[in-house]
Amino acid sequence: MKYRYLELRKSYLQNNLIMRDKITRAARDYLARNGFLEIETPFLGKSTPEGARDYLVPSRIKHGAFYALPQSPQLYKQLLMIAGFDRYYQIARCFRDEDLRANRQPEFTQIDIEMSFVENDEDVMEIAEGMIKDIFAKCKNITFTKPFRRMTWTEAMNRFGSDKPDTRYGLELNDISPAVKNSEFTVFRQALEKGSVRALCVKGGADKFTRKEIDAFADFVKDYGAKGLAWASKKNDGSTTSTFYKFLTEDEIKNIEDILHAEKGDLILVVADNKNKVVYDSLGALRTHIADKLGLYDKNEYDILWITEFPLLEWSDEDNRFYAMHHPFTSVNVQDMDKIDSRDRDVLASIRANAYDLVINGQEAGGGSIRIHTPEMQHKMFEILGMSEETIKNRFGFFVDAFKYGAPPHGGLAFGLDRLTMLLTGDDNIKDVIAFPKVQNASCLMTGAPDFVEDVQLKELGLAVPEEK
Repeated sequence: MKYRYLELRKSYLQNNLIMRDKITRAARDYLARNGFLEIETPFLGKSTPEGARDYLVPSRIKHGAFYALPQSPQLYKQLLMIAGFDRYYQIARCFRDEDLRANRQPEFTQIDIEMSFVENDEDVMEIAEGMIKDIFAKCKNITFTKPFRRMTWTEAMNRFGSDKPDTRYGLELNDISPAVKNSEFTVFRQALEKGSVRALCVKGGADKFTRKEIDAFADFVKDYGAKGLAWASKKNDGSTTSTFYKFLTEDEIKNIEDILHAEKGDLILVVADNKNKVVYDSLGALRTHIADKLGLYDKNEYDILWITEFPLLEWSDEDNRFYAMHHPFTSVNVQDMDKIDSRDRDVLASIRANAYDLVINGQEAGGGSIRIHTPEMQHKMFEILGMSEETIKNRFGFFVDAFKYGAPPHGGLAFGLDRLTMLLTGDDNIKDVIAFPKVQNASCLMTGAPDFVEDVQLKELGLAVPEEK
């Protein structure tokens, strides 16, 4: 990365950036044809912390005050709807000061879209789907003739253990809780108090994985919160090796195998936990891990679907409060509107949002929602998230006030340009689709950024760096 300008001479990197340009041009052309205006929004804005950490910019004029670089243009694009610009888009630069995982960057680009007077989420999804089909046709010469499939969040989690499922292959989760609901096995009994017992059945897996590899699967799921992995290997010679069958009755074993349609040669992998999230996360990740190992999918195939009806809220045991699953500006599914005034945590957790994600090959390519558009409902949402009146006023007062002047029903979404480019090029490294990316610690080896500045610059800003002890 220190000599990135030399790396960029490589043909595959140049081809990736050419594809990125094609995607951007195709998106602009499509949105312009459909009546959208490209409008820029500010980089220097107000810090409204509710998600990742902001990148802060000190003010020279107002010492002690800071701008924040945008994590997204969310508030500005909603204000544009209030201002009367019914169809907006922007190729938006976004910034998030968060711990970098393998395919994240501190600065990234979105194809950002918002539109007014939408009846429901289908209106936004139709525009977005048309744009993605146009991009694939122009950039990959691939034509999709049928509408993209729809799947609810609940179905995705139950079947695949993920809200961004790769459905190019089977290997689905199965709920075996009914088979062991009366079991004396302590692990299962404790899990069923509040959670579930679920399993994968790997067809032919008994002969494909060694005991050492299965033990590695057990270590793998622990990274996702699972306490362990129970398994049963049904050999082709009719024998079965298992870590948990000895704790079950013959009827319970038969019922499990009936649910899984398990046969000779199959490998059964089970996670039990009193938190369904742990079960889903563990088996969902293991499913993908095994599919990669066995090559269960065609890398040249594109599998695209919408995930809908996300939960509006998710509870944090650590912070003892709700967080917005998408963001605090997402509206409530009309069928769950009667639950919004409840004080019961389980009732609030069951509220569905008017939110939707587009998933391509198990990757979230984009997502959005129908927005809240009344001051009363927006204020209510902030209250549910545990914000005080003072916090609401200080962080979002300008935004809530704008609703008082009349806001049309509106919604939108954003696609990650970096992620789209990776999907269309087949590259699995985000650094390969960005001209000058940062490395894992968010630094630039080529320029040396971030770097220290001169004392005179700090003095102008009213800042001082404490000396290290």
